[in-house]
Amino acid sequence: MADQKSMSSAYDPKQSEEKWNEFWLKEGFFRAGKHPEREPFTIVIPPPNVTGNLHIGHALNMTLQDIMTRFKRMNGYDALWLPGMDHAGIATQARVEARLREEGVSRHDLGREKFLTQVWEWKENYAEIIRSQWRKMGLSLDYSRERFTMDEGLSQAVREVFVRLYEKGLIYRGKYIINWDPAARTALSDIEVIHKEVQGKLYHMEYPLTDGSGKIRIATTRPETMLGDTGVAVHPEDDRYKALIGKTVLLPIVDREIPIVADEHVDPEFGSGAVKITPAHDPNDFEIGRRHDLPQILVMDETGTMNEQAGPYRGLDRFECRKALLKDLQEDGVLVEVEDHVHSVGHSERSGAVVEPYLSTQWFVAMKPLAESAIQDTRSGEGVRFIPGRFEKIYLHWIENVRDWCISRQLWWGHRIPAWYCTDCGKMLVAKEDPDTCPQCGGKNLKQDDDVLDTWFSSALWPFSTLGWPAGTEDLKRYYPTDVLVTGYDIIYFWVARMIFSALEFTGEKPFKDVLITGLVRDAEGRKMSKSLGNGVDPMDVIDKYGADAMRFMLSTGYTPGNDQRFRWERVESARNFANKIWNASRFALMHLEKEEVGDLSLGENLSTADRWILHRLNETVSEVTRQLDRYDFGEAGQVLYQFIWNELCDWYIEFAKLPLYGTDEQAKRTTRAVLAHVLDQSLRLLHPYMPYVTEEIWQHLPVDGESLTIADWPSPHSMFEAPEAVREMEVLIETIRAVRNIRAEMEVAPKKQVDLLIRAEAETLPIFRHNEPAIRRLCGVENLTVEVDLARPGRAMTAVVTGAELFLPLEGLIDIEQTITRLETEKKKLDKEVERVEKKLSNPGFVAKAPSHVVDEERKKGEEYREKRTKVENRLQELKGK
Repeated sequence: MADQKSMSSAYDPKQSEEKWNEFWLKEGFFRAGKHPEREPFTIVIPPPNVTGNLHIGHALNMTLQDIMTRFKRMNGYDALWLPGMDHAGIATQARVEARLREEGVSRHDLGREKFLTQVWEWKENYAEIIRSQWRKMGLSLDYSRERFTMDEGLSQAVREVFVRLYEKGLIYRGKYIINWDPAARTALSDIEVIHKEVQGKLYHMEYPLTDGSGKIRIATTRPETMLGDTGVAVHPEDDRYKALIGKTVLLPIVDREIPIVADEHVDPEFGSGAVKITPAHDPNDFEIGRRHDLPQILVMDETGTMNEQAGPYRGLDRFECRKALLKDLQEDGVLVEVEDHVHSVGHSERSGAVVEPYLSTQWFVAMKPLAESAIQDTRSGEGVRFIPGRFEKIYLHWIENVRDWCISRQLWWGHRIPAWYCTDCGKMLVAKEDPDTCPQCGGKNLKQDDDVLDTWFSSALWPFSTLGWPAGTEDLKRYYPTDVLVTGYDIIYFWVARMIFSALEFTGEKPFKDVLITGLVRDAEGRKMSKSLGNGVDPMDVIDKYGADAMRFMLSTGYTPGNDQRFRWERVESARNFANKIWNASRFALMHLEKEEVGDLSLGENLSTADRWILHRLNETVSEVTRQLDRYDFGEAGQVLYQFIWNELCDWYIEFAKLPLYGTDEQAKRTTRAVLAHVLDQSLRLLHPYMPYVTEEIWQHLPVDGESLTIADWPSPHSMFEAPEAVREMEVLIETIRAVRNIRAEMEVAPKKQVDLLIRAEAETLPIFRHNEPAIRRLCGVENLTVEVDLARPGRAMTAVVTGAELFLPLEGLIDIEQTITRLETEKKKLDKEVERVEKKLSNPGFVAKAPSHVVDEERKKGEEYREKRTKVENRLQELKGK
């Protein structure tokens, strides 16, 4: 323990954070496995992408995980919080390619091997940046177990899973419609597609019936794909078209004869009720085409350029083709109407290009067989528990309607698909190890598939691959299944569900007991943070300005399970002020503690009312914070702590403690010091998971035994501290002191000026006031105190009603009454004007309708405050005038 007298006058986060980080890591406090006799608790970190710095959403997610880990570690668990990072295939490759473009080089110029060398260098650079950010946030990660999705062990797990699924027939290669990025030239997962509402057009065209009997009208938002039409579909019950089913139309421009088919998928209410079918360029058309055996014609290549199937438009970019085609259709009388149409258009998250539904040969996982166990577990109540529970319905709905998963990506960075093709005999083989010869012909001309696996494929194995699977490692035996996963609601489908599928298939157990869902951290106006809006917040900037503890406390106390929260700098500042409040209160306490140990506090009659009250409230706080943390309600637990430490310990108990500490009763001093040291020690333990740095800094100065707060015992409530009667007594005292101080402030009585106080008490509260007269005198600045049951009200006096009593402060000789009346009347006039201004503003329909909601709410709040102040002023004026 440090010398308790050496605390600096102000808390310096920068100095403290660096010092304690080094200490914690050097001593290995975060390393799991030191106590094999303890029950394990495991969290594997959702691996951040090695594409750049961590954002404020990462900070929230990881702060919550750290609170849980520290809480469990202090509760005697062998806590493992396993760190790691994701290779983030398309995202990382896109970043490296963008950097190369700035140098005038492409990946194709470098070749695959040299390009991958560049990506690995990028990974190492950003991995170190991420580690430094983890350390700055004070995260208690077991760095000795850090993993990466492309390290040797995880790569082995990926191959093992791929081959096993392939051998079971659950991985297959086929031609299907996928999301295609023409700029990056790769398939995309659904999560890599950002849907934006776009003001577009709906183009109405008329296709002529081949028999010359008329025309059929269709509508489309993507006319360039009509060149690949192989049918027209109508609903089988649509009376308008029943007679046309089975006939054919002549496709304009290319003069291809295509059939009219009936399909229940068609919405008779959309457009004309007849739709063009382009199986190679639309997922719904693909399914309709398969049902009716329609040809699949691709009319553009992988870059979004029209190919030879586009006839006269070959070589044009898809959007240039649209312009030229529309001009020709209009001239031919095929285009009959164009209307404005707002619709959702998919854009590549990485390149920004408009995503093209594209028919392509890809690798897929058959998901329905894998979903069966997860569905059964969830329905039986044995599945993973979602917090809040409403997300279980969302998860269950998705897995019940799951579609096959396209797992191949046309990239170079990632796990290369373990499939080889023999160029001698055409044989394809899938294997865990690189083959030397073809098992069919014995040839050695084997070429590995160029594609890599979707990033989510390796991420789906994260909870068990990081612990050593497929080998039966000791870590896997001890720490798997994990206990809880913390993640955002936006990746329940893409990651959480796939982890559950994979774990049930390959380990026979669910990967984690609970999934804690977080919302987004939005800006102060409730907008999603983005580069385009320029409203993002870098957590490192927050730490540099206010310290890691302030950021952590702000984020965690603003958290409610599953809901978004708004980032406001004033809340960070408030959290910083809380750290300073604890620091200053601790400095005061340590000035008096000397070298006393925190010993036995069962001191019976030696405990004052304030001592018994604060120990009782400590008991309640320990129980409530523990209960809330056990149920993952970090926000509520943090608010309970804030209320106890700021309002009860710092503001009130220390005020009452000053009476004996500055008095002459040595026994009372010793008792107060022991209570103060104990409550401060226990409070720092409770707060440590939220604010690890400032609590460690203070605790190291306390006269208590222990190496570090990180491994100190979590507090427990003690029955000997139960004192409900002391709580009632202190509530009366605090209410009384607060009422007298409010009157003094309103009357502008100088702090050092002594006042007279008369208390007309009820019989039940009389002993409370009598027993605590010294505290009331000292803390209220009272010279003459009278406490009686039967007591007449003085002529001119300020009054207040508290629990079990009426308070009177005689005004004669205390203030200049006439001058005070004049001042209050002036203040009332000002408040009248403010109330009138606000009411006029809020009664203006234009202001209420056009102003941002938070501005309107702020005006309403001001109005309420002005009216409340005016009422108080009016009441004081009546008392001063003797009315």
